[in-house]
Amino acid sequence: MRIVKLSVVFLVCACVVLINGCGPEQLRIQNAALSKRKAQLESKLQVASLEFQRLERQLATAAEREKIERNMLQLKIEALNKDLDEKKRSIASMQQRLLSGVMLPVELSIMLEDFAEREGMVTFDPNLGIVKFKSDLLFKSGSDEVLPTAVQAVKSLCGILNTEEGKKFDIVIAGHTDDQPIRYSRAKHPTNWHLSAHRAISVLNLMVKNNIAQKRMSARGFGEFRPIAPNEPGNKGNPQNRRVEIYIVPEGM
Repeated sequence: MRIVKLSVVFLVCACVVLINGCGPEQLRIQNAALSKRKAQLESKLQVASLEFQRLERQLATAAEREKIERNMLQLKIEALNKDLDEKKRSIASMQQRLLSGVMLPVELSIMLEDFAEREGMVTFDPNLGIVKFKSDLLFKSGSDEVLPTAVQAVKSLCGILNTEEGKKFDIVIAGHTDDQPIRYSRAKHPTNWHLSAHRAISVLNLMVKNNIAQKRMSARGFGEFRPIAPNEPGNKGNPQNRRVEIYIVPEGM
C-alpha cells in the first residue's frame, strides 16, 4: 500500500514538472509566430496604403487633366459656333443685299422708268433696282418658253443694261410661281420650283442672245414660296405671285 502511494506521489510530481517545463516555451513560440505574422500583415498594409494613395493621386491628376481638356474643347466649340454665327450673319447680309437690290444711278433709273412706262408687262422699283415681269405675259401656263410678244421687251431691257451705266452692274434673274400645282408639263417641270427656275433660265438665255455677258448673270427659282400677295384658297393661286424679277446689283455680288 505504501508503495502504491509513493508511486502516485511520484507520478503527480512528474506531471507537475512536465507542465512547468513545457507550457511557457510553447506559448513563447506561438507568440513569436503571431508577432511575426502581425509584422508581415502590417508591412503589407503599409504597402497597400501607399499604393492606394498613389492611385488616388493618379485619379485626381487624370480628373483634372480631363477637366482641363473638356474646358479646352468647350472653348473650341464656342469659338467655332461664334465663327459659324458670324459667317451665317455675313451670308444673310449678303443674301439680303443680293435680293433687295440697290439704288441705281439716276441716269440708269430714268432709262428703266421710261422702259417700264412703255411696257405694260413690266414694273420698276427705283429704290431697290428691281425690274419685275408678269409671268402671265412672259409665258404660257406651265411653260418656260418666252412668248414672242415678250421677246422685244426683254431685248429693250438688254439694250439698257448694256449702256455704259448699265454695264457697271450684274443681273440676278429670279423666277416665282403661285401655288397652283403643275398639271400638263410635269415631265419637264415636276414642281413649281422647277418651273420657276426654268423660267428664270429661259430669260437668262434670251438675255445672252441679246449680248448680255454671261459672267454678269445668275438665275434662281423660288417656286411658290415667296408670294407677294395671298393665294386663293384651295391652291387656286394669284397672278401677282407669278412673276420674274430681275435684280440689278453691284458687279461681283
